[in-house]
Amino acid sequence: MSGGGQPGPGAVEGLLRDLAPQALGALVRRYGRGCFDECEDAVQEALLAAATQWPAEGVPENPRGWLVTVAGRRLTDAVRSEVARRRREDALALATPQSALLSPPPDAAPASGRDDSLHLLFLCCHPELSAPSRIALTLRAVGGLTTAQIAAAFLVPEATMAQRISRAKQTVRAAGLPDRRLPERLADVRQVIYLIFNEGYTASNGDDLTAPELSGEAIRLARLLLRLAPDDAETAGLLALMLLTDARRPARTGAGGELVTLAEQDRSLWDAALVEEGVELISRTLPRGQVGPYQVQAAIAAVHDEAPDAKSTDWPQILALYDLLIGFGENPFITLNRAVALAMVEGPGAGLAALAPLEADKRFARHHRLFATRAHFLELLGDPTAPSLYREAARRATSAPERRHLTEHARRLETGAADRRNA
Repeated sequence: MSGGGQPGPGAVEGLLRDLAPQALGALVRRYGRGCFDECEDAVQEALLAAATQWPAEGVPENPRGWLVTVAGRRLTDAVRSEVARRRREDALALATPQSALLSPPPDAAPASGRDDSLHLLFLCCHPELSAPSRIALTLRAVGGLTTAQIAAAFLVPEATMAQRISRAKQTVRAAGLPDRRLPERLADVRQVIYLIFNEGYTASNGDDLTAPELSGEAIRLARLLLRLAPDDAETAGLLALMLLTDARRPARTGAGGELVTLAEQDRSLWDAALVEEGVELISRTLPRGQVGPYQVQAAIAAVHDEAPDAKSTDWPQILALYDLLIGFGENPFITLNRAVALAMVEGPGAGLAALAPLEADKRFARHHRLFATRAHFLELLGDPTAPSLYREAARRATSAPERRHLTEHARRLETGAADRRNA
């Protein structure tokens, strides 16, 4: 054990959170994906033991090696102690050299000395899993969130989330390990992390606008991924995008939890440290090589964050960046946001015209944000139909704060119109 005194419970908790995916990744690599469930159980037992022992006895010189060793022993004991698990023990014996079943000293490092977190991320983001299953399994195995926490974040019963995670594990067990050498596999991991962030930054349903636990976890995972793949410019772009976006969180809701639009936010409430980190990261990344969509989106976010107020926003630059972003492929949200930038540069009539492709897109034509954006452009043009479109957008919204915001805005427009008629 280390001789630097006993660490506080908070320090131990943070260390264990960082080490948990590394320990699980090491065990899965050692014993095979067929033992994913058993490896996770063993790591959870090792984490519990560490949380109990380390605050009192001190952190080991090699805490990761300690966790892997203790978890490996728990896994071996579980396999050997139950006759009912004979098949799994046989499979373990066939897949693993006998020497691997002999635990090394408690502070010994795993033989490879490598960080297996990236291996685990690829496993959880397996291409045969659906997007919801990838997210759930990543949050459980890599993020360290409990099934109850994940279920609460997505507003589903814990039993439902447990079944989803269980099915994901079964799929991983049956499928082959995805090829980590292919760039699109790294893209799969980035996409899952970004989906987690988006769900946390603007919850798709429920009474709260945001779920900070999810977006915070996504940022932590992006930092981990960048540490494991430091030369990947798109991963750096993803992290910068999330930092620059999350910096606005303190100003996104009012005192009563109501939604505050970007143009109306008090920018003094934005997290200046996150803005500085995000701008520095994307400024350092863009000149390095081939530019990708996450980098362009981060550049757009940086333009917004560096403007001292909404009126000072460099909309022509943002529009040019959206024109570049569209070149990476069709995305209705990017088309929608480009229409907003176009309206700010050329007027709301141009923005309305740019919405036409989305209104013909069956996938997006009924989305509440399309109705809300169209209503905004009509409001700027003084069209009296704008309030009814805002109300239609509110009916389609699944997030309660967004629904309340759209309804209240429609009410204010209707009241203002009535006052002008009665004046």
